[in-house]
Amino acid sequence: MTEPNRRMELPQGQDAYQRLIAEIRSGMLTPGDRLLENELALRFGISRTPVREAIRRLEADGLVVHLPRFGAAVRKLDYSEITELYEMRTVLEGTAARLAARAASEVELLEMESLNAEMTRSRTDSARLYELNRQFHRVVLDAARNRYLSHSMRTLQKTLLILGPSTMEEADRAERAIAEHAEVLTALRERNENEAEAVMRRHILGAHRMRLRQLRAREAEFGDEQA
Repeated sequence: MTEPNRRMELPQGQDAYQRLIAEIRSGMLTPGDRLLENELALRFGISRTPVREAIRRLEADGLVVHLPRFGAAVRKLDYSEITELYEMRTVLEGTAARLAARAASEVELLEMESLNAEMTRSRTDSARLYELNRQFHRVVLDAARNRYLSHSMRTLQKTLLILGPSTMEEADRAERAIAEHAEVLTALRERNENEAEAVMRRHILGAHRMRLRQLRAREAEFGDEQA
C-alpha cells in the first residue's frame, strides 16, 4: 500500500499531526517557526479544524508553544535544555542496555545485528541511517522488558524531535555510531550488564557532543547570513 493511500485512510486531524511531526523531524519546520492554521490548511488540502486539532496535540506533546501576539510556534530549546534531555537519554538508554543484557532474546540480538549491518551498507543514505538507528534503539528498549522505561523514552523522544535532522547526517558520526552499536551488541551477547550500560552511555554522550556541534555550526551559518 502506498504512502498516499495510507494517508487517505487516516482521520484528517491525525494525518495533519503526523505530517507536522515529520516536518519538525526533518527540519522543514524549525524552532521558532509559526504554525498558521490558514497556511497549513491550504498546504495540506484540508479545513482549519483538523489543523487546529493537530496543533493542540503538538502543544500537549510539548513540541509547540502558544506565544502572545504571535500564535502557535515550534518550541525552541536552549543549550541547557538540550543537555538535560541528553542527560536523561543517557540514563534511560543506559538502563535499557543493562536490562537488555539480562533479558534480550536470541531473536532480538539477531535483529540488532541485522540492523547494524544494514546501517553499514547504508552509510551514504542519511534518511535510511536515521530509520535504522531508530529501530536499533527501539529493539534494545523492547529487550529491556520494562514498560515504564519505554513510556519515559517515548516522552523524551518526542521532545528530541524539536532538534530536527539526526546526527546521522554527519558521516563521521554514522561511522562511530555503527562501531558503538557493535560494542553494545558484544556486551549484550556476553550478558555483561555493567559493560552494556557503560558502552550505551558512551554512545549517547557521543550523540550529544555531535548534536551540540551541529547546532553551533548552524548558528554560525545563520550569523554569517545576517552579517
